[in-house]
Amino acid sequence: MSIERRTFLKGAVAGVGTALASHTVAAPAAFDPYERVPLGKTGLKVSRVGLGTGMKGWLRRSNHTRMGEARFDALVAHCYDQGVRLFDMADLYGTHTHFARAIKKYPRESYTIISKVWVHPRGLPEEERPVADVSVERFLKELGMDYIDIVLLHCQTKADWTTALRPHMDALAKLKEQGKIRAHGASIHSIPALELCATEPWVESVNTRINPYGAYMDGPPNQVVPVLKKIHAAGKGVVGMKIIGQGSFRDDEAKKDKSVDFALNLGCVDAMVVGCETPEEVDDLAARVRKVRC
Repeated sequence: MSIERRTFLKGAVAGVGTALASHTVAAPAAFDPYERVPLGKTGLKVSRVGLGTGMKGWLRRSNHTRMGEARFDALVAHCYDQGVRLFDMADLYGTHTHFARAIKKYPRESYTIISKVWVHPRGLPEEERPVADVSVERFLKELGMDYIDIVLLHCQTKADWTTALRPHMDALAKLKEQGKIRAHGASIHSIPALELCATEPWVESVNTRINPYGAYMDGPPNQVVPVLKKIHAAGKGVVGMKIIGQGSFRDDEAKKDKSVDFALNLGCVDAMVVGCETPEEVDDLAARVRKVRC
């Protein structure tokens, strides 16, 4: 065989190898727990994983306030240092002042906070339920901040909440115009209330309960997920909560893995907040997220 022909054949084989390599299917990408992702059309970017601070929250107390200053501050610092940039609070949990103390060394513009206005008869020590703007002005003082990224109307269950709570909604819209909040929406606890979020223009972000087992959810997943897809398709931000079934799967490794995978791969949940109570739980959640393939 001539030298020229051997050279040609080598080149041809190399070319085929290159072509095959270029068509090799890449391994599915893993999720990054701390990637900043868009929250619907709010204009906000949040870390895919956020810290919830309302585990067993009621009467402005929660497991997070009960753990004491040193442990709570260390938990927030660990979250931030690892890459968490989404923190979920509420008047019901009583975590505003605790979070303000724990986060003060970090730049305000570097993280996103959610808080919630409680409008129901029980749940807070006092009986008064002022219009939302009054409550948010107090939140700002408790936090020592000029603005709150997202304010939600907490725990909506009724099929007419967007009518019954219109004064609160209008007050929050005005606060947004003033730059005191950046987006508004609701935390939802029933399917009828959830369905309203897809069509109500005022709703910009929704906290929703989601896991594959229907634990502490508004209904079974096959009823909840189609509504979430409509909400997400309408451009609303969707933040998943009760991912670990309000802690009921805490000791079940398989259920935790399946729950995290389920939420991430639905395609309609932008981010998740979980009420981790230790740095180890934060790291465990992040590791589970990293195991999930897109």
